[in-house]
Amino acid sequence: MNAPLKKPNCNYTTSSIETEFRQAMQAAGISFSGEIIADGGLHRFHIDGHKRGSLNGAYTLHLDNHPAGWFMDYTTGLSQTWRSGNVSRVSHELFGRIEKAKQQREAEVLQKHAVAAKKAVHIWSKSKTIIEQSEHTYLTKKRIQPHGAKINHETLIIPIHDASDQLVNLQFINPQGEKHFLSGGRKRGCFHIIGDLTDRILICEGFATGASLYEDSGQRVVIAFDAGNLLPVAKNIKELSPENEIIICGDNDLSGIGQTKAREAALSICGKVLIPSVPGTDWNDYLTGSHQHG
Repeated sequence: MNAPLKKPNCNYTTSSIETEFRQAMQAAGISFSGEIIADGGLHRFHIDGHKRGSLNGAYTLHLDNHPAGWFMDYTTGLSQTWRSGNVSRVSHELFGRIEKAKQQREAEVLQKHAVAAKKAVHIWSKSKTIIEQSEHTYLTKKRIQPHGAKINHETLIIPIHDASDQLVNLQFINPQGEKHFLSGGRKRGCFHIIGDLTDRILICEGFATGASLYEDSGQRVVIAFDAGNLLPVAKNIKELSPENEIIICGDNDLSGIGQTKAREAALSICGKVLIPSVPGTDWNDYLTGSHQHG
């Protein structure tokens, strides 16, 4: 005798499930005001508050008998599986769909990384080596030397390498100090190094900060480019130089983000933290005396 068919869970509507799913994303720190499509496919979307035109979010949502899904923020690496409050378990079939969606997205990201890296190599090869500080307004304003930077059409270019020393991305700084990276390029865990290897290694956020730290201390400086990248960079540098003392030189942000991220990075590798004493400054401000001039 055949077993009776299980009745589908009908204690929900499409609208209520989509609302519940959106709320779960918001609770995880992902704000999305666009339409949620519950068709089981992979959907990329713009996370509210992120750079215009970016598609840093992805999700898949299934209704069927067991409403569940998955969402991710590719800027932070946050990946979370979700199921409706009316569902006691997530089916193996759904896990398979979610895994397939992840793999598809990861393949697309890797392809973008490869394209950006190729573009980085081309741009870098066509750029001019800087000899003097006076060759770029940003260097003059920040009172720093070029330290491996180049120039291309009045834009300062900083090379970004991964832990295997491959050029994977570039940072561009215009004369007004505005910064951006190659679209689709890798940044997480990647860095720019100033100076030869020394017993003590300093890790900081920005290029100007790193240049000032190196010029003041003579110690090798590793630039992570932002506070959120301090931790993955610190882990990579610790693996590359396990015997060296590592100090995370964070920014003294009024928001507290720089200090928090610096401490997290230092804790992850049993390193030390150094923060400038003046609120609202970084080490470039502090070491060049910029904070004293308003």
